[in-house]
Amino acid sequence: MFFKLPLGWLSGMRVKELTHSYCKVKIKHKWLNQNPFKSMFWAAQGMAAEMSTGVLVMQAIAATDKKVSMLVTRQEGSFFKKATGNIEFTCNAGDTINNAIALSAKTNEGQKISLLSNGVNSDGVIVTTFKFEWSLKVKNC
Repeated sequence: MFFKLPLGWLSGMRVKELTHSYCKVKIKHKWLNQNPFKSMFWAAQGMAAEMSTGVLVMQAIAATDKKVSMLVTRQEGSFFKKATGNIEFTCNAGDTINNAIALSAKTNEGQKISLLSNGVNSDGVIVTTFKFEWSLKVKNC
C-alpha cells in the first residue's frame, strides 16, 4: 500500500479481513487524520470506506479472465457519531459485484451498482455509513 496508496498507508488504513463476499478495513483515529473537533476527518473515513468496497471489486475482477473498467461515479456519506479510536468499515456486497460483472459480460453494457460500507467503532456503534456507486464494464478485447 505504501507505493500504490501512500496517503492510505500514512493514515493507518489497513485491510483486516477479506473473503469473496466481505471486506473489512480498519483505520485508527490519530493526529495525522483528525479534524479540528478531535475526531477523524470525514475524508479519512471515506478513504477507508471506499477501500472496503474497492478491494471487493478488484478481487472480483481478478477472479475473471476479463478486463473490466471500474470507476466510482457517485458517493454519499452519513455521520452519526464522532469517529474516535479504531473504526472498522465493512462491505458485504461480493455477490452483487460478481453478478454485475457477469451481466456486463453478457450484455456488453456497463453496470452501475451501489455498495454500502458501515463504519463501526470499538463499542459496536455505527458512526458512519458511506454509499459508493461503482460503474463496471467488461471490455471486449
